[in-house]
Amino acid sequence: MLAQEPLIRLSVFAAVLVAMAALEHAFPRRPQRLAWRRWPSNLGLVALSSLLLRLVAPAGAVGIAIWAESRGLGLFPALGVPWWVAAPAAVLLLDLLIYVQHRVFHAVPLLWRLHRVHHADPELDASSGLRFHPVEILLSLAIKGAAVVALGAPPEAVLVFEVLLNATSLFNHANLAIPAWLDRPLRWVLVTPDMHRVHHSEIRAETDSDFGFCLSVWDRIFGTYVAEPAKGQLGMVIGVEGLREDREQRIDRLLVQPFRD
Repeated sequence: MLAQEPLIRLSVFAAVLVAMAALEHAFPRRPQRLAWRRWPSNLGLVALSSLLLRLVAPAGAVGIAIWAESRGLGLFPALGVPWWVAAPAAVLLLDLLIYVQHRVFHAVPLLWRLHRVHHADPELDASSGLRFHPVEILLSLAIKGAAVVALGAPPEAVLVFEVLLNATSLFNHANLAIPAWLDRPLRWVLVTPDMHRVHHSEIRAETDSDFGFCLSVWDRIFGTYVAEPAKGQLGMVIGVEGLREDREQRIDRLLVQPFRD
């Protein structure tokens, strides 16, 4: 399985992206003005980030896990934790790490400038789940890599986590109308589109809520869960003030946005 890691990740990514795009078109949650015109820039960012990652760390987080495993590094090997315990524990702890990282990127002004590229999307759909500045992606890999080594996370668990992280990011950013009777029980486990959309509100108190990407439990445990935006799903304003103009959605503007006033 690990030998096919790039193919597995690319296949799942493409399948989920196509599925979310189709479902958004069939069951849209909010009307959109720019819609598909934002996709070239959003996809361009993920393409640049992927190229940069392959240049800096060709094997990614899975490769780091394989390297650590070959040297017996990390907490799990040191404690003799069996694989069947270490694997699910690693997935859970890495998801918690992403929750904490997300909060830190909101709290530290310099990091917020990078993460703001993601929040400055004036509309939300599956492509928004790919819209991250390449420098933020590199920092995220460094943080994940350090955690993988510290834990001694099994490489298979890291691969599962990476696939889940990418797939759920596409899902919870989707402009997808999920019936309330399904959304309510689903969000007890997963971050749903309606839940994550609150996080993209222009109101800062709502922006600083619902930080989870995959599991919703962390927001409930740490008191950052907000069920609905104050103005409702259709009335809320998405994005960052001053960065909603059409020209701000060009990829060149997105790349330099963190370094501008």
